[in-house]
Amino acid sequence: MINLYETFKKSCLPFTADQHLINDLWLEIEQKYSGKGRYYHNLEHIGNMFLEIEAVKKFISNFSNISFAIFYHDVIYDSSSKSNEEKSAEFAQTRLQKLPMDHESVNRVCKQIVATKTHQKSSDTDTNYLLDADLSILGKNLETYLDYTRKIRKEYSIYPDFLYKPGRKKVLQHFLELDNIFKTDYFKERYEVQAKLNIEYELRSL
Repeated sequence: MINLYETFKKSCLPFTADQHLINDLWLEIEQKYSGKGRYYHNLEHIGNMFLEIEAVKKFISNFSNISFAIFYHDVIYDSSSKSNEEKSAEFAQTRLQKLPMDHESVNRVCKQIVATKTHQKSSDTDTNYLLDADLSILGKNLETYLDYTRKIRKEYSIYPDFLYKPGRKKVLQHFLELDNIFKTDYFKERYEVQAKLNIEYELRSL
């Protein structure tokens, strides 16, 4: 299992040696992802993304940026909001400036976070690996996928079925309408076929 604190610290050290700052930033992340109602978008999801991205690390040009994008991409998560990604990017911007991270890198991380909103293929290869790691759960075995769907339903428990089901169908159909759910060859070969089977299975059950 990946030690997320050590991973975060390793990402920060090229920018600052201030251990108090690193600890404060980490505790904030830990608190956000451990909040009430975080059944799926929690630290386990972050850990799984790092496990997935580790396999393609050699193909990523700026692993530091991707690491911060993973840590902050769901830091703001409110199931009733449609601007979580933008708010997460703003949150990341203020924190990364404290490191201090250079302006160009901060902007890139923020763009990568916002890209997780629509999961459209990017001209930036690193971003595509981030998006694919984020969606890798879709291509797991059916049992794992169904556990994921139950957790997502819990996160949206404020909505009754007659509101939740049409919204969920729209999300799933969006994925099926993409040319490919996964943007990179590695993730496509690993998860594309099973992801489509899983999504179609869920759509039939809604």
